[in-house]
Amino acid sequence: MTGTTRSSGGLDDRRKRLLFRCWHRGTREMDLILGRFADTTIASLTDDEVTELEHLIELPDPDLYAALSGDAPLDSPYAGPMFNRIKSFRPGDQGE
Repeated sequence: MTGTTRSSGGLDDRRKRLLFRCWHRGTREMDLILGRFADTTIASLTDDEVTELEHLIELPDPDLYAALSGDAPLDSPYAGPMFNRIKSFRPGDQGE
């Protein structure tokens, strides 16, 4: 997979921006992790979850990747339900 498989059609501007940002992180590993997660969930996220995801992706790629891979702990303001959803997300489990 080289990029999003989801159209941004039907999404509000905030979710369109977030989908783009998840696929354009700066490192390919994070593009694939966050992009695939966003492809699958962006339309169904609540406004609060969107806010949490926006906050989480402000972390630098190396820090977020280290936390997602279990190599480093994540600071408490970021270690919430959205982080846990992303960490446990597996595209194949979502019917893809």
